[in-house]
Amino acid sequence: MLEVLDRHDPAGLAAFRDAFLGEIILPGDADYDRVRKVWNGAVDRRPSIIARCNGTEDVIAAIRYAREHQLLVAVRGGGHSYPGFSTCDRGIVIDVSRMRAVHVDPLRRTARVEGGALLGNLDQAAQEFGLACPVGVVGHTGVGGLTLGGGLGRLQRKHGLTIDNLLAVDLATADGALLHVSSEQNGDLFWGIRGAGANFGIVVSFEFALHPVGPLITQGTVAYPLDRSRDLGQLFREFMLKAPDEITASMGFGIASPGQPFPDALAGKPYVFIGATHSGALAAAEQDLKPLRALKNPIFDTFGPKSYLNVQTMLDEIMVWGRRYYTKSGYLATLTDKALDVCAQLIADSPGDCTITIQSLGGMIARVPEEAMAFSGRDAAFWLSVLATWNDQADDSRFLEWGRGAMSTLNQFTTAGAYVNEVMESGRDVTEAIYGKAKVDRLTKLKRTHDPDNLFRLNQNILPE
Repeated sequence: MLEVLDRHDPAGLAAFRDAFLGEIILPGDADYDRVRKVWNGAVDRRPSIIARCNGTEDVIAAIRYAREHQLLVAVRGGGHSYPGFSTCDRGIVIDVSRMRAVHVDPLRRTARVEGGALLGNLDQAAQEFGLACPVGVVGHTGVGGLTLGGGLGRLQRKHGLTIDNLLAVDLATADGALLHVSSEQNGDLFWGIRGAGANFGIVVSFEFALHPVGPLITQGTVAYPLDRSRDLGQLFREFMLKAPDEITASMGFGIASPGQPFPDALAGKPYVFIGATHSGALAAAEQDLKPLRALKNPIFDTFGPKSYLNVQTMLDEIMVWGRRYYTKSGYLATLTDKALDVCAQLIADSPGDCTITIQSLGGMIARVPEEAMAFSGRDAAFWLSVLATWNDQADDSRFLEWGRGAMSTLNQFTTAGAYVNEVMESGRDVTEAIYGKAKVDRLTKLKRTHDPDNLFRLNQNILPE
C-alpha cells in the first residue's frame, strides 16, 4: 500500500476507521479509482487515503489523524479546483462532498449550507422561495471552493460577490477545534476567509444572505464574425458605462462548435460575442438590454426570458467532468481597441476549443471597500480570463502552450491583482501578485495564529512565516 500503510501502523489506521462515521477508501479498494477523480481531467493523482466525511465530527477526526501522521492534506468539496488542489499524490484527501444539505430561512432570507454542497444545491433550495445567492456559473461547482476565493457570477453587479453575501462560517481548524467565524466572532479571521479562506481550515458550514431573484430572468448571447470585434468592443465599453446594476455582461472570443446555434459553415472557426444576464423585472430588461443587440446581422441572438435555474446550469455540459482544462486570468482597468485586436488574433491562432472572456465588474462589487476583506481587485472595470479546454492527453502541450502564451501576451493590458480561483501557479510571488504585499502580511499573521505548521497548504498558499 502507499504512504498510509508504509508509514503508519495498521492498528492506528484501524482505530481511525472504527471511529470514522463516513467511509475510508484506500488504494486497491473497489471505489478508489472512481472516488479519486476530480473535475479537471488533466489532474491525475493518487492519494494514500480518502476520508469521505459524513459530518463535522468526521472532518475533525480526519484533520487530527492527518496531523498525528504528518500527512499532506487536500480538501475536496466539488472537486473543481483548476490546478487540482482538491487532491494529492500520497497524503490524505478529506472529502466533504457528502455534506450537501441546504436549509433556507425565507423570512430572514438566509441559507445555511454544508461545506460539500454544490452551487446547484444552493440554487435549487433558494429558488423554492424565489431567492438566490450570488454564486458562480456552473451548477456542479462546489460552494466551498468558489466562496473562499471570492465568487464571481451572474448576479455580481447587483448583489456583489459570493463573499459579499457571506454572513458566517463554522470552521474546522488545524488543531481540530471548531470555530464560529463572523464579523462579530473571530472577525479578523473572517476578513481573511473572504478571499484566502482555504488557508485556515475546512469550512463545514456557511451562512449566506439571499435576495429575491427569478424565477424568470432575462439572459442571452449575441454573436458575430470575428472581424466585428472592434465594433462589438466599442458597444460593450459604452454600454457598461451606463448599464444598471441588474446587468452583468461579458464580451468574449471563442471557437464555434458544430450544431446549433452556429451555422454549419462557422463550425471550428473563431467568433466574437456578448452575453448578459438581467436579474430585474422582465419588462425593464428588454429595454435595458436593447443597446447590446444594436449591431445588425448577428450570427445568432438568444436573448429572452429564461428560468434562473436553467441559466445557472446552461454551462454544465460544456464544463463537463473529465475534460482537460487550463485557465489564467487578470483584471483590466479599461478595454482598449489594441486589447481587442490582440484577443482576436490569439483566438484565431488557438489550437481548438479555447475562449477569452472579458466580464464586467463594477456595481456592487466596487462599493465594498478594498480593505474590507482579503479579496483584491474591486476597483477593476473588467475581469479577463483565458480558458483552454481539450480531451486528449496527447494535446496537452499545444493547449497549455497556447493558454500560457495567451495570458503572457495579454498581461500588457492587466492591472494589479488576480482572481484567486483561476490562478494555476503557486509561490510567495504569486500570492503577492494576487493580494498585494500589505494583505499578504496580514494574512501571514493570521496563518501563523491558526495554522502555524501549514497543514492546509494545497491552495494559493499563505506561508506562516
